[in-house]
Amino acid sequence: MTEHVSPATRQRLRDAMERLFNGQPQHTDGKLTKNNLWREAQVSRATMNRAADVLAEWDARVSESPAGVAARQRDEEFEQLRSRLRTSQRERRKLQDQIDAAATVIAALHSENATLRRQAANSTARIVPLFGGGG
Repeated sequence: MTEHVSPATRQRLRDAMERLFNGQPQHTDGKLTKNNLWREAQVSRATMNRAADVLAEWDARVSESPAGVAARQRDEEFEQLRSRLRTSQRERRKLQDQIDAAATVIAALHSENATLRRQAANSTARIVPLFGGGG
């Protein structure tokens, strides 16, 4: 079921749309949003929502407008940045794992080195002849 609005309301919405796209709002801050469309037309949101043809025209024009193109470019850039961030986070986790593994090996080597130093310090140096003495 298609709901309709009066021709006068449809014209108010289209006039408001033109003012917004031309940068000449009378009742809003001029941003290209549906909230501003119904406010600029001075109709209710529900009334605007019943004007499906006007909303379809709005959506098409917004997507083609410089603001719509800029928004798409911004969204694409954000997605690229999010992807790079995820990649960097994975790489950081991998590097952190490598650092943790190296620290474990270093700690084990340090402990073994300390043990060997203690053993060397506690032992007395003895010279053991390899051959039986002789003469």
